Amino acid sequence: MSQAVATQNSAASLTGLLVPLADRTLLLPNVAVAELIPYRAPQVSEGTPDWFLGQIAWRDLRLPLLSFEAASGGQVKVASGARVAVINALGGRPKVKFIALLVQGIPRSLKVGNDLAAADVDLAPLELGAARVGEDVVRIPDLVGLEQLLADAGLI
Repeated sequence: MSQAVATQNSAASLTGLLVPLADRTLLLPNVAVAELIPYRAPQVSEGTPDWFLGQIAWRDLRLPLLSFEAASGGQVKVASGARVAVINALGGRPKVKFIALLVQGIPRSLKVGNDLAAADVDLAPLELGAARVGEDVVRIPDLVGLEQLLADAGLI
């Protein structure tokens, strides 16, 4: 019986991360984030889009570092508390296992249940939806779309 209760509880909720950006907060599934690392200046290349910040080293890999804000129509901002979220790639490309996302601070864990209220707000490019968490509006990013943006620009 306890197994049935555990299965019912896990189907009704999952653990999410509230990821602070410069101009919004993203809601990601906990399993989407492989690691949070300190911000380090990326290796920059000429002639790349403004949302592509360059390449960073992580665990013997070179990862593309992106600004979600700039990719969805905003501005790049690197604040003093900036960090990098290493995101598990979801696009099914055999050579792309991770991408890096500039974040502004430390993500907070949040249990997300069926009662998560949708927010009726305008969505920016690369946002799949929005929800209300307390008084705040959080955005649900299109991580596959973000990866596709990299592919379309020839960066992965």
